[in-house]
Amino acid sequence: MTPSAATPTHDDLEELLLSCRYGELDEVREFVDTFGKEHLSSVRDENGNTVLHMTCGNGHTALLEYLLPLVPPELLSVANNSRSTPLHWATTNKHMDVIQRLVRFPGGPGALLIDQKNQAGLTAVGEAELVEWNEGARWLVSQMDLDSGESADVKEEDAPAEDETELEMKVDPERTRDGQASNFGRE
Repeated sequence: MTPSAATPTHDDLEELLLSCRYGELDEVREFVDTFGKEHLSSVRDENGNTVLHMTCGNGHTALLEYLLPLVPPELLSVANNSRSTPLHWATTNKHMDVIQRLVRFPGGPGALLIDQKNQAGLTAVGEAELVEWNEGARWLVSQMDLDSGESADVKEEDAPAEDETELEMKVDPERTRDGQASNFGRE
């Protein structure tokens, strides 16, 4: 690691997150040139979002290409306060180039990233289905190792018993005006 010449202020870190949100590559480069790359992996907003959440959720492919070699691969799996990863955000907003780069990133979690569940119990595939993005759901499923019998979150003992096959869906009436349910779960 190269020692940074200065320590960023709270305002500098907020500006970094905003620059990632808005895809301002030059500003992010300037931040790294001034303060070093080590702050890229530690900065979070009040909801636990990282530079990758901001970048991926808004589909900034060029900025993602710049950031990926600078951050530790573990940052791809970091969840925010709602347990959503950057892949969840990219999927929710239908950014195919971004989800492909995240899953295919060398040294990253790869297909295991797809299995991470957020607070709502949804994987990236579930998020794609929720927003009716069939192309994204198909691509994500194509990347999964379905033959291995292994998954990051699903174990044989977690499988429902034969008498647990019926699910009751909880629906938040405020979110269903557009036909999307916001909360699924067992009763």
